[in-house]
Amino acid sequence: MTAVDSTVESRLDQGLDRLGISAHADQRQRLLALVGLLHKWNRAYNLTAIRSPEEMVARHLLDSAAVLPFVKGPTLLDVGAGPGFPGLVLAILNPELAVSLIDSNGKKVRFQRQAVMELGLANVTPVQTRVEAFEGGFDQVISRAFASLGDFVSLTLPLVAPGGQWLAMKGPGVDDEMSGVPAGVAPVARHSLEVPFDVGNRLLVVLERQEIGSCP
Repeated sequence: MTAVDSTVESRLDQGLDRLGISAHADQRQRLLALVGLLHKWNRAYNLTAIRSPEEMVARHLLDSAAVLPFVKGPTLLDVGAGPGFPGLVLAILNPELAVSLIDSNGKKVRFQRQAVMELGLANVTPVQTRVEAFEGGFDQVISRAFASLGDFVSLTLPLVAPGGQWLAMKGPGVDDEMSGVPAGVAPVARHSLEVPFDVGNRLLVVLERQEIGSCP
């Protein structure tokens, strides 16, 4: 596993504490190794615009971890996962989750696979594909930066199992995207996420299919 310095360790520990997340030693080491691996690969493959390991902790690890209380699974699909966020972090923090990561970018999926191998994540399945070509039924489908809210829900409609949920990680402009959500799907919760060390505002919008006859 790739080593990181004490500043990165301290930032991760402080951030998890502020989020109220208890990570045991093995989980903590996996998260630190994930940052080290991302930093190493990023120099060669430009996987993320975030350059420093300290920023990666806030913008990738803690941003992903902030949604942990709302991820129930047991199956979770991370759509447009990029180098694997939030799915890799959620899989580390909740080993009971069965996480699938999909992205069409080959180099990012290669990083996902390397991370899964090096970190020993038996509960993660990376897949290189377009969402339109993917099949399956998941309890929850999550997206961090995949598309507009309407496109995210529309493209993944066939992938959400009956009774399942969409989890959309969004910024403060999400209200402008609500009109694009297809009929029969409605937001059921909205959570403001306080991400340690990150100046941006983050919202988690939870959507579900509406029951027939629930609308006037």
